[in-house]
Amino acid sequence: MAMSSLWARIEPLLARVQKPARYIGCEDGAINPNIAPWQHGDPRVAWLLTYPDTYEIGLPNQGLQILYEILNERDDAVAERSYAPWHDMETLMRQRGVPLFSVDSHQAAGDFDILAFSLAAELVYTNVINMIDLAGVPIHAARRDESHPLVVLGGHCAFNPEPLADFVDLVVLGEGEEVVGKITEVVRDWKASGRTPGSREGLLRELSKVPGVYVPAMYDVEYDGPALRAITPRYADVPA
Repeated sequence: MAMSSLWARIEPLLARVQKPARYIGCEDGAINPNIAPWQHGDPRVAWLLTYPDTYEIGLPNQGLQILYEILNERDDAVAERSYAPWHDMETLMRQRGVPLFSVDSHQAAGDFDILAFSLAAELVYTNVINMIDLAGVPIHAARRDESHPLVVLGGHCAFNPEPLADFVDLVVLGEGEEVVGKITEVVRDWKASGRTPGSREGLLRELSKVPGVYVPAMYDVEYDGPALRAITPRYADVPA
């Protein structure tokens, strides 16, 4: 999938919002935006590491910064960052049809292979859903196909993923430093196979076998009122 910068559409909005520096990138330590856009057929897995809160709250998050460095040191991956726009910017983006974008090279979020959210608190759950929508990606996982990015949850508040299970494709439970490499390898091989129509379920099935990864679509979940009763794999090769 070809990717191109949205900067020409973003720049005219900056004079109309508070704190425009939230959206321009260019920080010390940011990756070189000359690596983008990624052209059709590029085998690298493109991650958008997304913090579902404003730039100044998300930028100091060490977990996201560590994953950013780990992924950008790999030959088979590239990672950029995105943060929740403030109300004034979001209003203008929706009015002008500008989707959620990365701050590194201002690529559209929907053009990445993986849209990964770092959860720090339950209060940002609604921000996650809003940002998926702002990215132009179907909110419900069941409505996505091979043209859409995988929506991933992680972070120290991802220990109970069921409230967001209908909206995400996979959840990283625990530390992500090693798991992101395993996920990259599975997605890289899927891209190399042609990313053919109908292959998304097979991809999710393979990802469910990665230790520490929970794929809601691969399980049946039973409740006893509000209490969780059982989580049962739908396939014999999917781990309990």
